[in-house]
Parts: sequence; structure tokens; C-alpha cells
Amino acid sequence: MNWIRNKQQWRDYLLITLGTAVMAVATSSIYDPAGLVTGGFSGLAIVIKQLSQMLFGKGVPLWVTNLVLNIPLFLFGIRMSRDFLVKTIFGTLMNTFWIAVLPVLQLVPDDRMLSALFGGVLMGAGIGLVFIGNGTTGGTDMMAALIQRKLRHYSVAQVMQVLDGIIVIAGIFVFGIHASLYAIVAIYVTTKVTDALMEGMNYAKSAFIITAHPEQVADELMKELDRGASGIHIKGMYTGEERMMVFCVVGKKQIPQLKQIVGTIDPDAFVVVSDAREVLGEGFQTDFS
Repeated sequence: MNWIRNKQQWRDYLLITLGTAVMAVATSSIYDPAGLVTGGFSGLAIVIKQLSQMLFGKGVPLWVTNLVLNIPLFLFGIRMSRDFLVKTIFGTLMNTFWIAVLPVLQLVPDDRMLSALFGGVLMGAGIGLVFIGNGTTGGTDMMAALIQRKLRHYSVAQVMQVLDGIIVIAGIFVFGIHASLYAIVAIYVTTKVTDALMEGMNYAKSAFIITAHPEQVADELMKELDRGASGIHIKGMYTGEERMMVFCVVGKKQIPQLKQIVGTIDPDAFVVVSDAREVLGEGFQTDFS
């Protein structure tokens, strides 16, 4: 089993390396030139760079701020689980490294809306890859986890929202409300892209079918769609009648065919279809790692 564990570790570090590189491009080549402060230590680094530029004529490099802010967190977080701490340190160092060495590209000059959208996609993809690699890049994520140890009645997510909110507000004072509104768009896009990567882009559909002919419906679904089906005993609370509900998970392209099958057998059937994220098992994704 050690070789499997080693393979997983190599995969995780590769994903973290790739993810931090994508994040660095979004930070230094899109967010920084457009003045978009989207929270996190990268956003705070952009604020500090702009302020130092205004006060001293030369801005503090983003990578310097990112590294300096994270060092105290590693010292305070020394008691965290070893694997988490090592991957967080690796993620932070790689993010800092990429910000320092990658050239600043003029990808979307003078277009804040495109910067918010494209930057949000890149940042969301980068964060998603890091999370899939079971890592983080330190910053407000780690700070929130440390603060939550003292404020147990708040969740880590709530503390992180407050910290990121403070950084976004700081961006308003430095870059103005106009840039901050675009930053909110970028945050929204980032969240959606990250969620899509974490939950799986190739999601399926789950169908709950209440019918007077459950056996016939299940047989047709298994035969025509090549998907398994399960029977669940249910009871109508209004009629008191007990029935068998058919439950199955199908590909999203198979939903029209499923509706046709059910409608042909029982036009009065009651069908509920919903998204099924990250389906694992035969006929779908088989990697449980």
C-alpha cells in the first residue's frame, strides 16, 4: 500500500504546483494591474504594493508581502497535523515562487470587467487544483483556522469571510469603489469555478420516480439506459398508501430518454430530477481517492 500512498502524494504535490502557478498568473498579471482586491493575502499584497508606491515611490513586490505575512502563521500553526502543515508550507512557497519568477503579462489591459471574469476563472481553477491536491496556500485560510481555535462559537468559513471582507474594504479605500465592485464579480466567478472543479464538471442526474408500475419502469431503465435502479419503500402521507419508489442515477444526456420511458409506462408518474455531484461507482467515476 505504500506505493499507492506515495503515488497519491506525488499527485497532490503536482496539483499544488500547477494550481499555485495558475493562481500566480491571476494575481500578478490580472488582479494587480487592474487594482482588483479580492481578499486573501494576495489581495492584501496588492494593497500594500499600491500604498508603498504612493508613499515611497516604489511598491513592495507581491511575493515579498505574501511570504512575510505567512511566516508568522507557520510558527503559530506548528501544532497542526504534519501533513496539512507541510502541504500548506509547500503551497505557500510555490505560490510565492511563481509570483516572483513568472513574467507579468498584459493579458487584459484597461478592461476591468474582462479582468474580473478571466482572473476569476484562472484563480478559481488554481484554487480548485490546490484543494484537489489536499493543500492550501496559507493566507487567510490558515489565519481563520488559527483564530477559530480561540473563537469556537464561529466556524472557520465565518472567520475567513470577515478577514477577506476587511481586505476588500481596504481595497475600496486604496483603489476606489469602482474597482472593488469588479473585485466582487471576480470573487463570485472564482467561487463558482472552484466549486465546479471540487464537485466535478462531469456530474450526473439523480431521478426519484413514484409510479404505480415500479418493476416495469426499473426494468426498462436498466435495459434501455444500462443503469442500475433501486426500490425505496415510501408512504403517501395524504392517502396513507404505501408504494415503491424507483431511484436511479443517469448521465445528464439520458434524462430525455428517462422521461420518455417513464411517460410511456405511466403517464401519471411523479418524477423528481436533481443534480448528482461526484458520482462514484460502476458506470461513473471509479476513483475514490
